[in-house]
Formats: sequence, structure tokens, C-alpha cells
Amino acid sequence: MTLSLGIDVGGSGIKAAIVDLATGEFTTERVRVETPQPATPDSVVAATAGLISDLGHNGPIGIGFPSPIVDGVTTLASNIDPAWVGARAEDLFAAGLGAPVRVINDADAAGVAEARYGAAHGVEGLVVLLTLGTGIGSALLYNGVLVPNTEMGHIQVRGKDAEHRAAASVREAHDLSWHHWAERLQEVIEVIDRLFWPDLVLLGGGVSRKADKFLHFIDVRPPLRAAALENRAGIVGAAAAAADRA
Repeated sequence: MTLSLGIDVGGSGIKAAIVDLATGEFTTERVRVETPQPATPDSVVAATAGLISDLGHNGPIGIGFPSPIVDGVTTLASNIDPAWVGARAEDLFAAGLGAPVRVINDADAAGVAEARYGAAHGVEGLVVLLTLGTGIGSALLYNGVLVPNTEMGHIQVRGKDAEHRAAASVREAHDLSWHHWAERLQEVIEVIDRLFWPDLVLLGGGVSRKADKFLHFIDVRPPLRAAALENRAGIVGAAAAAADRA
């Protein structure tokens, strides 16, 4: 059994579990802590170290993080503290956790998981995964290979970033009906479709557990499915990415 530790750093929570890479299943209970506010590098690293201290893992560690990651550096901070812009995230986490770490964009991590274990497994052509949560993350896969650091949540729709119109947090904040929210989400998918012409669109994040409430309201050209791993995908994909590097 090959094990790896996956961590998913989000705008509201930090989650972690040890993953069996043969199956993509957790071998421990998922643990979670609230993301510190303000979510500065020092506070997030400290919270992450405390979260995983009891898991007893000595192998690879992967972290999904809400930013494009270039050479281990976080480049944007849309849903995390601005102090992360330009931070050497891999070095900071490695020092704080006392082990080598791979940091990957959180939506990219979910895309890796869906390609290996989930709804994109074995799918040929171009797949777009949208993770719907505090913001909208995206992963682009071609024949199962990740094209990293896409930021489709910042595509403009009606003069606003797509994530400011159709993230899951927007539905909750404005008490939108599932139907109304689905209409907003459809507009986002239509813009993405005109740019990328994907063969499949997957909708992930925690809200994918409730796909039966909104998926049938969306009528778009490409096939549309709920992501299979739901909100476990970020942890699983981060764990897999870390093992790949190791």
C-alpha cells in the first residue's frame, strides 16, 4: 500500500487525510480546522502543522492551495490573505511541517484526482473541471494530462469575475434559489465553452453532493457531470501530486 498525505487549504477551512494511492481512498478520517483569519503565511502554516500533528505520517505531503503555483511560489490571493502573493509556499510549508512538500493549485489537485480515480478517468479529449466553493477554481485536462494554473473563475461574465456571480458562496450569501443560481452557472459555462470547446465539463466542490438540486436546470453544449470525488478531490489529488514528485 502506497500512502501519501493530502492537505486542502481553502478560504474557510484546512482539511487533511492520508490517502491510499492505489484506490484514491482515505485511510484515516478527514481532519479539519478553520482557516485562520487573517490567513497570513505564518498563521496558515502553523494551523496546518497543528492539524496534521496526530496523523503520524512520514511520507510525501501534498498541499492544494487557492492560487496558481509557479516554481513553488503563490502568485495570486483571491481567496486568501494578500501576504501570500509572491510567497515561497513550498519552502514555507516544508519548514513548518518538517518534511518535503509539493504545493499545487487546489483546483488542479481536484483535476488530478478526477482524472485518476473519478469522473474524468479514461476520458479522451479536453475536460474542464470547475470547483464551486468560496470562489470558482478550474482544472484543464487533455487526455488525462493536467494543463496547470488556469483561472477560469476570473473570466468576465456580465462585467464581473465569474466567481463573483456563480460561486457556491454567492448562492448562499444572496439566498439564491437553486434554479436562479443554475442560470448564473450556465452563463459561466457558456463563456468557457466558447473559449475552450471542451468535450466534458465537471462540476466539483462540496456543492457537487447536491447535484440533483441544480444540474438538471443547466442546458449547455458539452456533456455535464458532477465530479465523482466531491470535496474529497483536493486532498486526494494533492496526495497523488506529492507522490509523483517523490
